[in-house]
Amino acid sequence: MDYLRRSWAQIDLDAIKANYHELKKQVSAACKTMAIVKADAYGHGDGYVSRALQEEGADWFGVSNINEAVSLRRQGITKPILILGFTPPALAGKLAAQNITQTVYSLDYAQELSKEAVKQQVKVNCHVKVDTGMSRIGFFAQSGHGEQAAQEIARTARLPGLSCTGIFTHFSCSDETAVSSREFTRRQFNIFMDTIGRLKNQDILFELHHCCNSAGVICYPQMHLDMVRLGNALYGLDPSDDCKGMIKLVPAMSLYTTVTMVKQVQQGAQVSYGRRYTAQEGEAVASLAIGYADGYRRNLSNKGRVILHGQYAPIIGTVCMDQTMVDVTGIEGVASGDTVTLVGEENGKKVTLDDFAKINGTINYEEACLIGRRVPRVYIQGGKEVAAVDYIIQNF
Repeated sequence: MDYLRRSWAQIDLDAIKANYHELKKQVSAACKTMAIVKADAYGHGDGYVSRALQEEGADWFGVSNINEAVSLRRQGITKPILILGFTPPALAGKLAAQNITQTVYSLDYAQELSKEAVKQQVKVNCHVKVDTGMSRIGFFAQSGHGEQAAQEIARTARLPGLSCTGIFTHFSCSDETAVSSREFTRRQFNIFMDTIGRLKNQDILFELHHCCNSAGVICYPQMHLDMVRLGNALYGLDPSDDCKGMIKLVPAMSLYTTVTMVKQVQQGAQVSYGRRYTAQEGEAVASLAIGYADGYRRNLSNKGRVILHGQYAPIIGTVCMDQTMVDVTGIEGVASGDTVTLVGEENGKKVTLDDFAKINGTINYEEACLIGRRVPRVYIQGGKEVAAVDYIIQNF
């Protein structure tokens, strides 16, 4: 494959397919699957990932915004797409033309979208979002507001220019096994089902009802309903430590860079910005062609480690925008051009996105999303490179 071998992310499409089928085993044959591919498929690349999942039978795709949805259409995705967030109502015509389903989450927004749909003489497919506990967007059905939410949703469903084919909610802590978290998830589900019941009493019916994210799929089989939304687990990332090991997932992303220079430094030499590392006697320092502008975060300074020639090499000094330094003392034969594993496994040694997350105080899929766009994505299938995408120079 022709791509810049400076730093690159390797995406194993076979792993993503295996994860899809592992998750598919958790649901009934009648339950549909929505592959969540927002944020460039969690940093894995929306085009190749979505096409692979479409081939494997994914029924729907979920994205954040209309640009992501149109990107999928341009890259060959023909299955239904749901936009989970805001779209300017003025783009009603584009939603209809591209056969993209829009989330409606308040009566005010629905009325504006309806007005534009009528004006542009189109029909926009919609899924209704119910706020059962996240307190983000959605018709507010918490704390005794269920009847008001149902009345507003009923009014929404009757608006001209809109076709409300689905209704959904989102769990806030289904990835946590604490008693209070499990109770809260059950409360969210009960509020959702109560809302659906209230609407049914008004003859407001939907084709699809969905609430389970990856953790919900794994932990709450009784809540799968008509469709489940598969997100982080598709990419081999456990939704949380509590969910770790519940099903077999294969990480799809590996991350590599190259050695640009190796030098022996004197004892007392201070490495990188802020002089936060002082070299010991006879220390060998390798500079790597990756930095925080690539998503290799500055917080890894003096904390993280890489794998080089099958051995761990600790990061020393401050991670720079474009470069990172590691201690390669005692690792034989390190030279400019050598490949370095930042995320992946080599010679029984392993570095994971979970390791990054622990250092950075975050979650593994935030780390995946932050891998920068100047890092080419290289796709592996059957153990071979089959494609590469360089975001900086590719033509859309």
